[in-house]
Amino acid sequence: MKRAGLAVAWIALILALVALGAWQVQRLAWKRALIAQVDGRLAAGPVAAPATAGSDDAYRRVVATGTYRPGADTLVQASTIRGPGWWVLTPLDGTTVGTILVNRGYVAKRAAPPPPAGLTRVTGLLRLTEPKGGFLRSNDPGADRWYSRDVAAIAAKRGLRRTAPYFIDAAETTPGGPIGGLTIVSFPNNHLVYAITWFVLAGMAAAGFVYWLRIARRA
Repeated sequence: MKRAGLAVAWIALILALVALGAWQVQRLAWKRALIAQVDGRLAAGPVAAPATAGSDDAYRRVVATGTYRPGADTLVQASTIRGPGWWVLTPLDGTTVGTILVNRGYVAKRAAPPPPAGLTRVTGLLRLTEPKGGFLRSNDPGADRWYSRDVAAIAAKRGLRRTAPYFIDAAETTPGGPIGGLTIVSFPNNHLVYAITWFVLAGMAAAGFVYWLRIARRA
């Protein structure tokens, strides 16, 4: 009875390891398809900023024309290739879809340079809202402290109406303004390594099981 129970548990372990390896293979195919889709969006020409956006629109190149609202900047803590600092998000009013939050770029000090006046054309990457806050930190709208670019919360704090449910990472730097074009599009893809690891462990467990069976028969 004990040997039978051990055999069942051993076989279940082997099957579980194989299942984990197969799952990582599926994740690998999904990640490769995602990377190909995003690369296609980055290579395509900019399109008019949409009224709504979903996961299939992330990192799409878009263009919007409107007027920046002065005195309504939101500083969001950032970590960039230039070091720690803040993203400067400013409402762009009067676009074809209403108001759009634009990440004008990076500043090293907690101070927002004024946005350009008059009608402005903005080209950049469509980014989905980030409502979950930063790593181990939650946004504090009351204290005006932001660790992620939560469009709905920022719009409520600034009293914005008819706001697009996404923001735009500006691709260019305006004279005297924040440094734009710092968006890094990179997706970690270690699923092949994980799959090989699980399959190797499954093979080792299977070899151990066969060896145990031989010893049990001799005994």
